Amino acid sequence: MERRFHCTACGKCCHGVLPLTPEDALEHAGRFPLAMMWMPVSKGKKAFALAERLGVTVRLRDRRAAAVHIVPAAYLPASFACPALAPDGLCGIHDAKPLRCRTMPFYPFREEAEQADLLVPRAGWLCDISAAAPVVYRDRTILDRGDFDRERTALERQAPVMRTYAAYALKYTPWVLDSLTTAAAKPAGASVFTSLSSFLTATRRADASELARRQLPVLTDHAARTAGDPALAEHHRNYAGWAREMEHLAGRPGS
Repeated sequence: MERRFHCTACGKCCHGVLPLTPEDALEHAGRFPLAMMWMPVSKGKKAFALAERLGVTVRLRDRRAAAVHIVPAAYLPASFACPALAPDGLCGIHDAKPLRCRTMPFYPFREEAEQADLLVPRAGWLCDISAAAPVVYRDRTILDRGDFDRERTALERQAPVMRTYAAYALKYTPWVLDSLTTAAAKPAGASVFTSLSSFLTATRRADASELARRQLPVLTDHAARTAGDPALAEHHRNYAGWAREMEHLAGRPGS
């Protein structure tokens, strides 16, 4: 079995949430509204073992076990284009784009042997999977695997830090466990988002104030863009609340 794929730069996949490595998140802190993304995988599901290795295992409120991937993410509504997407549909930061964008359509949160369905374009996407496109996947193996391996390595490297953060968040913000329990129970799964400021505080980053100063105008801008839209009420509430947290971290309360 082999699959063909070629990106046509249609820009259709450049919308909504984008998981990031910590390095990419911090590099683009002045561009993306950032959050911490928790992706629970219930025990018994195919991806559980990998999620357990790359993330943290927790006991949910209903006493089930779940393995949880935790990563920084560009926190955007599904209808919002990436801030780096140019009007012509091309990436405006192509040479410096995040590793997640480089690895697409492959996804290192899954085992390599479970990638085939990711090469089928979603409705409306203009990816080329014709006979003219290059073969990128054969016998459940990625042929050009450099970016995939780099992103997987980044996930493995960050795992200890994310476990430290998880212990902090689950201790001081118990609503996170409630939300993870609800998310894990959904048939298609769901994600839970917490503030970047909680991560910066938990990990005691020396550059937290500088990162907060870079994030503050981005969050403030997105709070304004989502104001008054009932469909984006949760995003607006989070942007506004996280901006206030960033004001505190930046040492500019009430600015």
